[in-house]
Amino acid sequence: VQLQASGGGLVQAGGSLRLSCAASGRTFSDLTVGWFRQAPGKEREFVATTRGRGGVTAYADSVKGRFTISRDKAKNTVYLQMASLKPEDTALYYCAAGLRLILSSIRSSTSYDYWGQGTQVTVSS
Repeated sequence: VQLQASGGGLVQAGGSLRLSCAASGRTFSDLTVGWFRQAPGKEREFVATTRGRGGVTAYADSVKGRFTISRDKAKNTVYLQMASLKPEDTALYYCAAGLRLILSSIRSSTSYDYWGQGTQVTVSS
């Protein structure tokens, strides 16, 4: 599985960005695709995820209500629409994919076998 993340940038607080994660090499519907982020000096943390089968989505409490994850089957792409951005959202954002993840494990980075390169999101105050 190959993942290509894009869409990061510099935005003012309160603004919006949409990240994209294009997947190839595996049946898209088999994949659970998630977004994680890592700020300087901090551990990588879960942001959001979507399972291919069943349509389950999950969000970190810190982004719930502001971020929306979605998937476009025709384009084999998962999107992370980010709104009402805050300076604390500044981080390197990674998309990741895994197969046959059970629900209890979808927030754990160790459950994902495939990782894209990061895309930087910087929110200025």
